[in-house]
This record gives sequence, C-alpha cells and structure tokens, in this order.
Amino acid sequence: MRLDRVWLIWRSGSQAAQRQARRCAEDLRSQGVAVTVSASGLGVNPFPGLLATEAQRPDLALVLGGDGTVLGAARHLARFDVPILSFNVGGHLGFLTHDRALLQLGDDSLWQRLRDDRFALERRMMLEARIDRGDGVSMPGDRDAGSDADGPHGALNDFYFRPCLDEVSPTCVLELEIDGEVVDQYRGDGLIMATPTGSTGYAMAAGGPILHPGIEAIVVNPICPMSLSSRAIVVPPRARLSVWPLGESSRRVKLWKDGAHATVLEPGDRCVVQRGPHPALLLLLEQSPSYYRTLTRKLHWAGSLTAAEPSHN
Repeated sequence: MRLDRVWLIWRSGSQAAQRQARRCAEDLRSQGVAVTVSASGLGVNPFPGLLATEAQRPDLALVLGGDGTVLGAARHLARFDVPILSFNVGGHLGFLTHDRALLQLGDDSLWQRLRDDRFALERRMMLEARIDRGDGVSMPGDRDAGSDADGPHGALNDFYFRPCLDEVSPTCVLELEIDGEVVDQYRGDGLIMATPTGSTGYAMAAGGPILHPGIEAIVVNPICPMSLSSRAIVVPPRARLSVWPLGESSRRVKLWKDGAHATVLEPGDRCVVQRGPHPALLLLLEQSPSYYRTLTRKLHWAGSLTAAEPSHN
C-alpha cells in the first residue's frame, strides 16, 4: 500500500482518541506522510469540508473511535474507494474496529505492515436511499451528506423510519413494496432496513436475525409491530424496496441513516432503498479474523450457564 497521504479521523469528545491521533500524526509525519487530522462525531462532520478542500484523496483513512465514527467515514468515503482502518479508542462496543493494542508505533510498526501489504481488505455492502416527493417539491439541503434531502443517502449499517413527532403517539403506518409488489403495511414504532453489517445493530435489538457479512442481503425488520404477523424478512441484495408513510398529514416520518438524521417524509412521499453502488472498504490486520469470535466477545455469548469452558467436541 502506498502511504503518502492519510486522513486521521478521531472521535469528537474523546480525550483518549485525541491524544492517540496526535501521536499517530507525529509518527506518520516523521516518515514523510502528509496527514490531515479532523474530529468526527455528533454535530461534527469533517467530510464535506475535507472532500471540498483537499486536493487529493487519501491512501488511507485512519479512524480512532467507535463504530459510529467508522460509519460516518464509510458513508462519505466508500464512493472514493478509500480503505478505512479503525481502532477502538474512546468508543464503546466496537464491532467494526480493531483493538487499540494493535496500534503500535515505531520502526517495525503498523505503518510498515501497511507498506508491506500485510493486511486484507473486506468489502462491506452498503445501502442507498432516494426520496420521491409526492408533491414534486424538493426539501431543503441535507447538511450531513452535502446533498439535497432527497438523496442519495448512504448507510453501512441501516436505514430506519421512525415517527417524527414526540407529542403524539409514537406510531406510524408504513407500506412496503418489494420489486413492485406490495408486501405489507406495518403499523408500529417504525421499520428498519439493514445490511449484514448492520444486522448486529438496531435490527438485532429489535429482534432481527444476525447475518454474516459474507452474505449479501437486506434485512427488513419492523420495530414493535402491532400485528403478530409482521415479522423480519431477509431479501436479496438486488431487491428494490419502496416505503410510503400512510395516514393524515401530521403523521410525518423521519428517515435515519446509521443513527444520523437524513430527512423527513410526508404521507405520500416514497423512499426507495437499494444496494449501494460502492461497498465500504474495511482494512483487516488480524491473521485469521473470525466473525464468530467477534460475536462471542462483543455479545458476551457464554454458551451453557453451567459450563465454564467450551467443550472439546
């Protein structure tokens, strides 16, 4: 890997991430690497500015934070094929990040491993959403994506639809069409559309299945549905999913992407969700990465409550 230019993104509000970013930047610059350092977090989005002002795209995006910081980087950098290397510094669960113990600086260090191509690149499927307005009038600009609110919006984890107003009952009615065929009308707290990467996020918390990232598919999962017949389904990656909010004009619905606000849908508007044209490129350092080991560690799977150790079978 060429390592001439690096964007170093650290989790806003984390002193540990800021300190580590400073050390990494100093180490890289001492080796002649051009480094741009920026914070990222809730209310702090460096990517529109970086993409507008930096003359060249980076060879690598080094992300120091948790999953949320990685998701923000993926949404903006996937279309430029920028690989992302992330470490859990100041983050929480860290499904998408390496342990910070692997972030070792020095002569025979992480940077040399990258230059020697001692890593793997994993392509993670993303989703894309576009909005068709029922009245044909576009909404104001989307500050997060730097595009208009009608999209396209990208997501590595998920899109989800939730009621817009808190002062009324937090339920909505959403009609789902898959490849031109109406499948269901979901009445409840909302609807999630997740990638395999996002299947361990909000979709899992809402009772959805866990999908291995090697499977390319889309999870459609209702949130607290009022009908026992409304269940999570898994559809092929090429499926075209259309969602309409139903009901009176006060029943507006918010669209969220990876936990960040995307736009607001009025009854009569349509949101079309499909597989994104560009996968996120995640750089892996482990010699023998195991998704199941990650699940066991992050979700604290213990197996039998009476067995202290796994069996030898």
